[in-house]
Amino acid sequence: MSSPIRLGLRENAGQFALLVLINGFVGAMVGLERAIVPLLGEQEFGVGSRTALLAFIGSFGLVKALTNLFAGHFSERTGRRPLLIAGWLAALPVPLLIIWAPTWSWIIVANLLLGVNQGLCWSTTVVMKIDLVGPRRRGLAMGLNEFAGYLAMAASAYAGSAVAAHAGLRPEPFYLGIVFAVAGLLLSVFFARETVGHARYESRQHDDGKEPPPFKDVFMDATWRDPALSSCSQAGMVNNLNDGLVWGLLPIFFFAAGLDLKSIGLISSVYLATWGVGQLFTGAASDRLGRKWMIAAGMWLQGAALLVMPLGQGTAFWLIAAATLGVGTALVYPTLLAAIADVARPDRRAAAVGVYRLWRDSGYVFGALLAGIVADRLGIIWAIEAVAALTALSGVLVAIRMPETSRLGGVAHAQRQHASRDKLMETARLPTDRE
Repeated sequence: MSSPIRLGLRENAGQFALLVLINGFVGAMVGLERAIVPLLGEQEFGVGSRTALLAFIGSFGLVKALTNLFAGHFSERTGRRPLLIAGWLAALPVPLLIIWAPTWSWIIVANLLLGVNQGLCWSTTVVMKIDLVGPRRRGLAMGLNEFAGYLAMAASAYAGSAVAAHAGLRPEPFYLGIVFAVAGLLLSVFFARETVGHARYESRQHDDGKEPPPFKDVFMDATWRDPALSSCSQAGMVNNLNDGLVWGLLPIFFFAAGLDLKSIGLISSVYLATWGVGQLFTGAASDRLGRKWMIAAGMWLQGAALLVMPLGQGTAFWLIAAATLGVGTALVYPTLLAAIADVARPDRRAAAVGVYRLWRDSGYVFGALLAGIVADRLGIIWAIEAVAALTALSGVLVAIRMPETSRLGGVAHAQRQHASRDKLMETARLPTDRE
């Protein structure tokens, strides 16, 4: 006989902790590439064009974005766990393709599969944790999720660069990737449990008597129609646009400035570790302080850190700038996910998260194109400053358009949206009624 469903972080501590661990392996998979692959493209494969070099990030971002949308939509039907397992199966060939790659196109293919892995596994662990904790302490739950992923990403980036500094860019650093993929798959197959029942249980508790909105309505709301959801989508997109620049161009910028592989890996890992550890505090703080101004402040802090990045010299200066950038990202990342969970109905939460993550991770595509084209024509410094300006502007848009969401339940928000639309339709019919 199955145990009764209970919502809450404490009530589901064991399964929640397992999902945190699994997400750590998800982050570690992509962390291996942060400091190594841009230099691999330039030094081993002779990729001279910045636009061509950043194609590996663009391909990763495009596939991840589309996979996020797929995961959000279909996990309502198939459940979360099958998609989690499928994501780990996609990860298994990634390190092997990079180890054996004879041409740069193999690296692109590896990143396509990595995008599938990240889209399915990270999206699914996010939704599963939200399912388990219920309506309270969402910010803390998302902070723990993102903390695990990005701290593991930081550790993996540093470990990979340290191994590369000693043994070379290939193959030794990517042996770690084989371990991460196998561990994630085994944990998901043998220990992870389905959580879609928790979402349905929460939905029944707050049943408003209305049919769940169709997916196209969720898509339109999260893209432009709902000011809260669409503000989150644009901020997430710009955030990952600047992260794509940090991933793809900053290692080359630092290498050209005379830093060695170990120093570049240290700067990358400090950025990721500050981002990861900071989310332990910012996610929980957003439950008390609200979401809107933490998101706006985080975008402004990121913009400021990127603005000063090319203006100084030396490892110490760049470590401080990288840590500042990480703090700004930590303010934004879990808070955006918590805001989506605030607003979305429980029975359409996975779909809303999927649409948000579609737009968020498309930032890697736009960032690769923008940064690559500007860097090829004007230089890397101009690319960094252009992205800094866009990041600051995104914070302004959040401040102007986004309402506070932390006191909104998903069903209550949906009721307000329905009431507002019904009123608009009634107003539109008034002239006809008078006639």
